[in-house]
Amino acid sequence: MKELVIIGYGAAGFAALIRANELGIKPVLIGYGPLGGTCVNVGCVPSKTVLRIGELYNYVSKVLGHEHYPEFTEVFAREREVVNELRRLKYEDVLAKYDVELIEGKAYFTSSSTVKVNGKVIEARRFIIATGASPKIPEIPGLKEVGYWTNVEALNPDRKVDSLVIIGGRAQALEFAQMYRRLGVDVAIVQRSPTLIPDWEPELALEAQRMLEDEGVLVITNAKVLRVSRGLGKVVITDKGEIEADEILLATGRRPNIDLNLEAAGVKLNDKGGILVDDELRTTNPRIYAAGDVIGGPMLEALAGKQGVVAVDNAVLNAHRRIDMMSVPQAIFTQPNLARVGLTFMEASKARINADYRVVWMRDVAKAHILGDTRGLIKIIIDKNNMRIIGVHVMAENAAEFIGEAALAIRLRATVDDIIDTVHVFPTMAESLKLAAQAFRRDISKLSCCVD
Repeated sequence: MKELVIIGYGAAGFAALIRANELGIKPVLIGYGPLGGTCVNVGCVPSKTVLRIGELYNYVSKVLGHEHYPEFTEVFAREREVVNELRRLKYEDVLAKYDVELIEGKAYFTSSSTVKVNGKVIEARRFIIATGASPKIPEIPGLKEVGYWTNVEALNPDRKVDSLVIIGGRAQALEFAQMYRRLGVDVAIVQRSPTLIPDWEPELALEAQRMLEDEGVLVITNAKVLRVSRGLGKVVITDKGEIEADEILLATGRRPNIDLNLEAAGVKLNDKGGILVDDELRTTNPRIYAAGDVIGGPMLEALAGKQGVVAVDNAVLNAHRRIDMMSVPQAIFTQPNLARVGLTFMEASKARINADYRVVWMRDVAKAHILGDTRGLIKIIIDKNNMRIIGVHVMAENAAEFIGEAALAIRLRATVDDIIDTVHVFPTMAESLKLAAQAFRRDISKLSCCVD
């Protein structure tokens, strides 16, 4: 009998493998497809690489005073170079440094303590399921017949496109919209909600839409897609009219990969279609834990890695570790970035917290002027009863680089005065966090630089 079987070799699976070795356990690692899972192959790494190339050419366009786009095929050739390099450095080379039994194949549970892979049955004391998620394909009449892209095809295009319609309006839609627009492609977004990123603060949602529209992206909100058909290109028919483009990109969310015959193992699903776990990542079978996107919660690479470690600690050591989800940050890597951590004001109000907030616009931040981009804002939400920070929401250049400070503040139950009393480097975009904290105590429009 094996001590530990890990199913899935993406971020959560690798984190679980490394932690298992640290605890003296040689696990069995089962997976299929490219090593490293979604993020390094068809997610974070390739998308941020292409976004970065777009940023550089956008700067060049501003300097030259006219639009200048990169060569389409060369962009994706460079992206593949980065993907191959990081897959080797962060996964293939790393795997060689650990004691593990690797099996490439698709695993299915055959009982509460066994899985079958490549015709072989493996029995184990404990299991970690870390099989990730895949693009969710909506039921739209004509979609399958006409064809479409997901993030996989959009990051590995088989041809150059001149126009693109994106169905969806959350993080992935925003990133791909700016990405392709900066490659010289005409882009439209069709979003069924009244705003983009509807679960974010409304100020950020409106600013995000303005950002994309300023770059020439057509944003259509509160629209229902009725069907898809063929014309000269591909036609998306909505209740607000028709849009024709060379290609359709689906950015309609992701579904957990649960094709594991979970019923045989006594593992139940949650209302999001993911694996049901308690706050220690234990499934309804006490032998089996789950980590990462397969749970169906926030699908974030860093969170998946954290969950992989916590799942092993709890499965092996019965450590009763839990993750403080309140302090888990997330970011959208458009330019400017959007980033958030903690509660929105609406969530705080629904939780009956006596909440208050302040908004500081980036035009009041010195570094934003130095960088030449004063778009965006920062919004801090507090519990008025104790002045503790419970939410931070930012749209700013490099916001993803300093949202970690806000996450730490929330994790440590810091107050706005703790932020104010901390000396921040000047000039930085991170100073906006201190300015927003100061806004609870004084009128920041009356402050000179670096006033404490």
